[in-house]
Amino acid sequence: MKKVASLQYGVIFKKAFSQPDIFTGFVRDILGVHIEIDRVETEKSFDPPIGKIDTRFDLFAEDPKNRVVVDIQHVRFPDHYDRFLHYHCVALLEQVSRSELYTPPLRTFTIVVLTSGDKHKVDVATIDFDPKDRHGKGLNEIPHRVVYLCPKYVTAETPLPYREWLQAINDSLDQEVEESSYQLPEIQRIFDLIEQDLVSPKERARMKDEYAMEMVKRDKYEEGRQEGWNEGWNEGWNEGQAQGREEEQRRLASKMLNQGLELKLIAELTNLTLVEIQQLDPEASS
Repeated sequence: MKKVASLQYGVIFKKAFSQPDIFTGFVRDILGVHIEIDRVETEKSFDPPIGKIDTRFDLFAEDPKNRVVVDIQHVRFPDHYDRFLHYHCVALLEQVSRSELYTPPLRTFTIVVLTSGDKHKVDVATIDFDPKDRHGKGLNEIPHRVVYLCPKYVTAETPLPYREWLQAINDSLDQEVEESSYQLPEIQRIFDLIEQDLVSPKERARMKDEYAMEMVKRDKYEEGRQEGWNEGWNEGWNEGQAQGREEEQRRLASKMLNQGLELKLIAELTNLTLVEIQQLDPEASS
């Protein structure tokens, strides 16, 4: 058995899956698409933003034919299907805004990894954008796809190309894996990269911050859900989400400032702007 850091943490997931060979192997087995890349971007966003939301992708890579986004979410929210559909559309619209036609020049794929599961309790779910005839046969006009993966529900019936990846992610969540159970060289490399003894102090600090923010999000979700029983679930959810969000982000940012974290890293973790962070500490500088 090997002691590893959990892949539920964005900082650990990105550390492993931002390696081009691991990313391409993952895409190969999940999408059946072979991409050729020499780098994977993390926390990718577009400038200017598409629409009124500054969308950020956990992992982003593209070659001359394909654009692939991978996002991970551990907190179980009711809107993750819509949330990541929006992310996918942003990745499409950014191309269309620069194209003469409405056809995006790159095939676009989004893979979403939901490590805490989902209410439907399925291992793999797909949004296929290709139009179908009345017999359900695709017209092969639109190749773009969104794939939702829930490692928690992997079974012996999960198709083999998906199974080993989902099992590896799920096994890591308790911070211990049995290496001999896996054959893919990319997965063996993941385990080497996320071995607990190789996690840096900076990565550990980010894991703690992610955990704290996760607890806050869960609390706000439950608060909103309970209020929803009395005044309408949606109203309660929205109110519970809004109340305390900025306050908690600022509290965490202040804590990180005191610990000496870089402003750019704090902004990445809290979604606050550099100006907002500097206002918390007038002596802070970029």
